[in-house]
Amino acid sequence: MLARLDELYEVKMWDEEDTPVPREVLEKEIVDIDGLYCLLTENVDAELLSRAKKLKVISNMAVGFNNIDVEAATNKGVMVTNTPGVLTETTADLTFALLMATARRIVESSEYLKEGKWKTWSPMQLTGQDIYGATVGIIGLGRIGEAFAKRAKGFDMNILYHNRSRKSEVEQELGITYVEKETLLQKSDYVVVLTPYSLETKDLIDQHELALMKETAVLINTSRGGIVNETALYHALKEGQIWAAGLDVFEEEPISLNHRLLSLPNVTVLPHIGSASKKTRIKMAIMAADHLSQALQGERPTHLINEITGVK
Repeated sequence: MLARLDELYEVKMWDEEDTPVPREVLEKEIVDIDGLYCLLTENVDAELLSRAKKLKVISNMAVGFNNIDVEAATNKGVMVTNTPGVLTETTADLTFALLMATARRIVESSEYLKEGKWKTWSPMQLTGQDIYGATVGIIGLGRIGEAFAKRAKGFDMNILYHNRSRKSEVEQELGITYVEKETLLQKSDYVVVLTPYSLETKDLIDQHELALMKETAVLINTSRGGIVNETALYHALKEGQIWAAGLDVFEEEPISLNHRLLSLPNVTVLPHIGSASKKTRIKMAIMAADHLSQALQGERPTHLINEITGVK
């Protein structure tokens, strides 16, 4: 990816992979750059954008872009791009894997064995929830939601979904059922959150929604932190309102090791690895580099989020 950009541009790169770019570095470098290639770890807000003198494009190596103030970028005439499509199947794989790991207590059972607690076979030891034939509710039927539904069909699951708009063709193709959010929460054994983050979806799953779910229900979130209210989730899990949760995303990332959710045995957590296969991450990196190059050469980037005057 870097080689593709090095051939055409002077590239400055933050090369400490295990730490995000410090804010002070961003504030310094954004002043005179033409293009910014960033990750979800970079908060590109209005204040940061106000410092930019030459910026033409922000290329985000992710599908989600809640780390970028798109309105502020648009007002400044800066293009914003993302990387949809290439991570759909990989993220759907991870989502179903997390559902299975949470339902069958895979991580907990592995640690149980490693800690020397396995002394004998017991009928009710480490029992989980059945997946085959269960009811799953998908909140957000975009590309990843549809891909996840196809995997659920392989387990003969009864599939409900809630989306901003109905998708009749997909309903017929996959045999899934549209329901209102409250109905989905009440009837589902598994609730899977796959909706994009926005001001409208912040705290979409809060105290009221969790109270509607079954005591045996499992909540899975591989979309974005902030869609599920973490304080409400903690209390629902601790008090037995719902049975378990599997989380790949958090409101603050990386999540603090002191976070209360990490103290609960019925929470399976992952470090935001939804798209983390080598093949997919390479595709994402190349796509983001291509978007950057397209914009800097006066072309319309393939996946342009905002409309900028003069860009055709």
